[in-house]
Amino acid sequence: MVGHVGIIASGSCFPALARLPRLAFTERKPFATVAAMGDDPIREWILSEGKATRITRISPVGGGCINSASRYDTDAGSFFVKTNRRIGPSMFEGEALGLGAMYETGTIHVPRPFKVGPLPTGGSFIIMEFIEFGTSRGNQPVLGKKLAEMHKAGKSAKGFGFDVDNTIGSTPQINTWTSDWVQFYGEHRLGYQLKLALEQYGDRSVYDKGQRLVKSMGPLFEGAVIEPCLLHGDLWSGNISSDKNGEPVILDPACYYGHNEAEFGMSWCAGFSGAFYDAYFKVMPKQPGYEKRIDIYLLYHYLNHYNLFGSGYRSSAMSIIDDYLRMLNA
Repeated sequence: MVGHVGIIASGSCFPALARLPRLAFTERKPFATVAAMGDDPIREWILSEGKATRITRISPVGGGCINSASRYDTDAGSFFVKTNRRIGPSMFEGEALGLGAMYETGTIHVPRPFKVGPLPTGGSFIIMEFIEFGTSRGNQPVLGKKLAEMHKAGKSAKGFGFDVDNTIGSTPQINTWTSDWVQFYGEHRLGYQLKLALEQYGDRSVYDKGQRLVKSMGPLFEGAVIEPCLLHGDLWSGNISSDKNGEPVILDPACYYGHNEAEFGMSWCAGFSGAFYDAYFKVMPKQPGYEKRIDIYLLYHYLNHYNLFGSGYRSSAMSIIDDYLRMLNA
């Protein structure tokens, strides 16, 4: 999904959205928030822990539909700052933890977060190191290879989930640790979105059929060896860029540990090429039944877009549900 970034993304599938920059993270603990605030905690951090003595320019970075974004130029370099005047630090904390986890794999270029905190008038902020983007969305084979390397390196002994809940767009994403992938995906991904559709639209048809699918989808995973891999979680074209050296950069995550194939759930809006997939599967070989699971992972994101943006996405979600119910004789 979209929605928590800075720098405008081109070729988006959604309402104009933004893109993020580049940042630092050291240890994967609940991300530190600012303990004591002055009138401007962003400026205070940049001029203390950020090692700057002077802020030379603050420029708006347009495009975000959920957050506001700015570039802070200083004598110690540039920082990228996102703010949200309505939501507390928990959303940005989840983003920072995800960015930090991806960064720690040492595989693919990601933004590195510096600080998350509350704003004195309400809302929250996140400060990151600014990335100078290149002119393309990156080399597709290199993107595929590095993404696979991240999935291979980023493992969890806790099972499927993440240390905190986060958001997919502005939708809460529940990441309660679960030992079984089919249970996790059925309950915390598809089931949660189906419940939202029922509560928001009273859509009993989508809910009832979707729940039948959740209860019946086990055979889709037979023969596959499913390990908890660190996923970006929201990998569409607006969250993929390249740095000034042409290296792929992935941005604005909704991280959790899940089945690596779930990373392709936004492929309908990511522009992945055949060369991307070829490079990816050289590092992370296809599991038995891969082709028949593709749409089950698209479904989560179609349901999320239905819940966020309305009925234009309902038919795609319902079509996938109906096709699987026929396939599974459910």
